[in-house]
Amino acid sequence: MAKSDPRKLIGQRVRDLRVAKGLSQEKLAELAKLHRNYVGSIERGQKNAGVISIVKLAHALSEKPSDLLTTIP
Repeated sequence: MAKSDPRKLIGQRVRDLRVAKGLSQEKLAELAKLHRNYVGSIERGQKNAGVISIVKLAHALSEKPSDLLTTIP
């Protein structure tokens, strides 16, 4: 998978925000009402995060959904 793959870029952005806020994957998953394995797969760029998941993750991170997409050229 290329480093410019949107899945990879969104995943890295989610991870960066999560770590900056001091959250574990498990806690982020709980706040977003998503499965921890799914959050981990998104962070690794293995899963294509749908719109609903992006919105849930953004809200759990106290961010706007568009903030998760800012790294995509």
